[in-house]
Amino acid sequence: MSGRYARSLIEVTDDLSRLDDGNFWAVSVSFEGKVRLARFRQVMKANFPFAAIGSTAVSGQWKSSLDETSYCKYVSNIKDAIESGWVYQVNACRILTADYFADELASLFGQILSSNPAPYAAFLSLPELMIASASPELFLSRDGDKVVTSPIKGTQKLEEQVFGEKDQSENIMIVDLMRNDLGQICRDGSVDVANLLRSEDHPGLRHLVSDVTGELKAGISWPEIFSALLPAGSISGAPKSSALQVISENEPFERGPYCGILGWVQGDQAELSVAIRTFWSFRDSKLHFGTGAGITWGSDSISEWEETQLKARKLISIAGGTL
Repeated sequence: MSGRYARSLIEVTDDLSRLDDGNFWAVSVSFEGKVRLARFRQVMKANFPFAAIGSTAVSGQWKSSLDETSYCKYVSNIKDAIESGWVYQVNACRILTADYFADELASLFGQILSSNPAPYAAFLSLPELMIASASPELFLSRDGDKVVTSPIKGTQKLEEQVFGEKDQSENIMIVDLMRNDLGQICRDGSVDVANLLRSEDHPGLRHLVSDVTGELKAGISWPEIFSALLPAGSISGAPKSSALQVISENEPFERGPYCGILGWVQGDQAELSVAIRTFWSFRDSKLHFGTGAGITWGSDSISEWEETQLKARKLISIAGGTL
């Protein structure tokens, strides 16, 4: 990730307190909170060393955890919850799964780097898990006591010129949520919105992004940071606790690594992405990919389904198979 290459795995642990030991750790935390921290013998600055292979990883049909009818019903259920005052916004996701028989995701990640470059693209290979991510979203960057989070809410095609009121209001809601989350771990008065509602272009997509900054309290630990911030507001909703309940009642499968976080920590330095636009496999002959959309009172069910298709289409075309 970001020019850091680690190899020769030494250990894997789920103990977040280990992040305070100053070593370089690759970090994967699932949406449901399953922690995987990996320490390596060698850490260097280098480009990804494996070349892309032309053949696609998948040749069959991708199956969705929610079909169009079920997803639209999910959107309707969220709007009912909004009408009742239970929640303001929920990120509604579905998981795509296809048969996959390769031993690694390295060649797929190589293709992603060449065909769909992303600022927080990351690759992680562990004995029980492989992840190849083309994430455009920063969960947390840390440099000493200074932290930045850059939630994405709002997606459109590149030919569209202006983000609508729904996208802007959705982004502002999540910015407020992230300000509150950072406020738990940052010095009073230090949390600020450095950029509000800026647009960011990616392959085939334009996103609406905001940047929230802060200065950490003295002596704050990594477990305290993760406890305050997880799961990310942009892929849960607002209020977060209510949104998580709506998600658990409507999504039939765990999201797993998708919508969790992925990146690295080394002492008081870190770069962690929100693991969207992400492929993963538990080495069980199945490849998974997640896609979702933020739902508000102004959402149209069919349009939100189409947004999940739009987000998936480019990367699925790289992996192969049909939606």
